[in-house]
Amino acid sequence: MELDTFREETRDWLETNCPQEMRLGAIHFEDAYELYQTDTAIEWRDRAVTRGWTAPTWPTQYGGGGLNAAEQKVLAEEMARIKALPAATGMGLAMIGPTLLELGTEEQRQRHIPKIITGEAQWCQGYSEPGAGSDLAGLQTKAVLDGDQFIINGQKIWTSGAQYANWMFALVRTDPSAPKHEGISFVVLPMDQPGVTVKPIKLISGSSPFCETFFDNAIAKREDLIGEMNKGWSVGKRLLQYERNATTRAKPKKKPAAKPVLNVYASTAKQYAGEDGQGRIADADLRGDVLEQVMSERALALTTARVVEESRSSGAPGAATSIFKMVGSSLSKSGSELKSRLRGTAGLVWESNEFSAEELESTRSWLRDRAVTIYGGTNEVQQNIIAKRVLGLPD
Repeated sequence: MELDTFREETRDWLETNCPQEMRLGAIHFEDAYELYQTDTAIEWRDRAVTRGWTAPTWPTQYGGGGLNAAEQKVLAEEMARIKALPAATGMGLAMIGPTLLELGTEEQRQRHIPKIITGEAQWCQGYSEPGAGSDLAGLQTKAVLDGDQFIINGQKIWTSGAQYANWMFALVRTDPSAPKHEGISFVVLPMDQPGVTVKPIKLISGSSPFCETFFDNAIAKREDLIGEMNKGWSVGKRLLQYERNATTRAKPKKKPAAKPVLNVYASTAKQYAGEDGQGRIADADLRGDVLEQVMSERALALTTARVVEESRSSGAPGAATSIFKMVGSSLSKSGSELKSRLRGTAGLVWESNEFSAEELESTRSWLRDRAVTIYGGTNEVQQNIIAKRVLGLPD
């Protein structure tokens, strides 16, 4: 009965407080950066903060919602019912926040977690460098401890959302003489300081979610070293597991529709390729491609739901999250390619008044998602992790 009451209260609160403009169902992360800068998104975030629902399961002592698993499930279902976007999103909630809750000191948690929850702190990641991408441990950005602060010099690249962030978590080299997986420290630093320069990178899709970030005697406080000095590699890897764990969250189940609804691939195929006499996609090859994509996506969703249920009591994520990152990114890439291909030439148009917004977006999505198997850890890196940490295969 208590859970039923919670559902009723949650439903009423969401209906009253979630703006219609934030009821979009889903949005690509590249578009999310700009959306969450709008007045409407900020209003939605601030309303949710009053209940701790920007971080609904985080401890109330830091401003989180303190919801248990059952209550969190109800909240997710009710948000899905009205297609509400999360009240807040980003690397603070998905990556550095959970890492601080597990590995940070109480002083660090008290200082940073509340600002993540309220949105006052917006975060970006300082991992990859021009010469250290998939081989991340080869990073060369240096941090020299000088009294109670680190002096940082070097360059990071592919720093998603850096132009919007006021904080960065970064891996820096604090002992150049140590083996490359050692001598690395994990620090956090403010972006709004003279020693930090950000330059957005324009992508083939037309957007600029990634940036180059340059450090010229930038400062990180000694108290913002997360974990031990020269032991940051383990902290950095743990954070990536939290990032990949975000892809394993099961979507709330929807009630069956009164009549079957075509999936987006089938409806697109029928619109552009037509139907045969039996109401199927006219082109048999396209029909097979749609079937394969839909079955693969459904299999991933079912596996994700099962793993989430099995791991509710196990706590922090493990190496198996790399499976979901690899499979999920591959399906995202193939799905965007298929949606574009189903439209024929209409799925290859960059700009024209003679084509619809959906057709133009199809082209951008196809180009944009070419990168999903690279950023966040390449598929090759995920395969190595799966081989070593999940399957236990030798080097």
